[in-house]
Amino acid sequence: IAKARIALAICWVFAMSGGSDGCVRENHDFSEPGPLWSTVHRRCLTNCSLAGWLHCLSMTKHAVSTATRPLSTALLLAAGRGERMRPLTDATPKPLLTVRDKPLMQWAMQGLQRGGVSHLVINTAWLGEQIPQHFGDVFDDTGQAPMHLHYSQEGLDFGCALETAGGIVRALPQLADVFWVAAGDVFAPDFVFSPEAYERFELSPQLAHIWLVPNPAHNLGGDFGMSSDGLALNLPKLATTTGHSEALAQVAATGPTSQQPRYTFSTIALYKRAFFEAAWCDIPAGNPDGVKAPLAAMLRAAMDNGMVSASLYTGAWTDVGTPERLAQLNAA
Repeated sequence: IAKARIALAICWVFAMSGGSDGCVRENHDFSEPGPLWSTVHRRCLTNCSLAGWLHCLSMTKHAVSTATRPLSTALLLAAGRGERMRPLTDATPKPLLTVRDKPLMQWAMQGLQRGGVSHLVINTAWLGEQIPQHFGDVFDDTGQAPMHLHYSQEGLDFGCALETAGGIVRALPQLADVFWVAAGDVFAPDFVFSPEAYERFELSPQLAHIWLVPNPAHNLGGDFGMSSDGLALNLPKLATTTGHSEALAQVAATGPTSQQPRYTFSTIALYKRAFFEAAWCDIPAGNPDGVKAPLAAMLRAAMDNGMVSASLYTGAWTDVGTPERLAQLNAA
């Protein structure tokens, strides 16, 4: 029965008659008998683009592999050195610095647990042993079901952090085919890791969904744009002058009328495993050699293929990157 269920969940992809145009048809309505999947009807989606092929790949691999992987997983990034936070981070990893009477990373952990995440992977490097010593193997702080903690110990395995994309690929064997990523040094206490957002993304053709925020004073040029239909756009940063006035921040966020707005990447995102198996990521599964790789270039390549969607988050959000920002949070 289990094998039959997996078989019925596989996305049936077939070449259109003639096949020379490279188009595919895909049917994700699995209520019909198998023989009818190979007929042309209105619930089939015809897509001749790279996006169509990647979506079919993602849906098929997801249907087969979720039978053996945990369904509700997330990765919390906690491996960085925190150079700009020195001397505070000389003896304490930045995610363990105190914000309003609890470790900074615990705010994100509580949000993930409230969102139904049952297995959280935390990557570590700098003073990384302190994090499992502090939190152990189970996190139970919100009255929700306990969240099981797993560690991807980049410092122990390779002697250094692997940067964002390198760290994610290293942790992939411990993650489901769709998973949350958040940063342990970002304070966003009211962000909702919504199961509904997870489900919408899981059924979408995109391979990543990112949350953008209005540009803070330290990043007035923004990171990415967003289209009217909710796709993230690979736009260059806006040129800004020094000075952190509110007016300048507004100009940088919107730009001249002829320019599209830019926003800052919050680091909060949903990804499909297929994002890290596409052409823009050449790191082998599990990153066995400890390749260091940033994420931004991969996101931009995926945006160019229409494979990244986005939402704008306007709640409280702080990238706790300097002692001054930490002090401001604790003084509020």
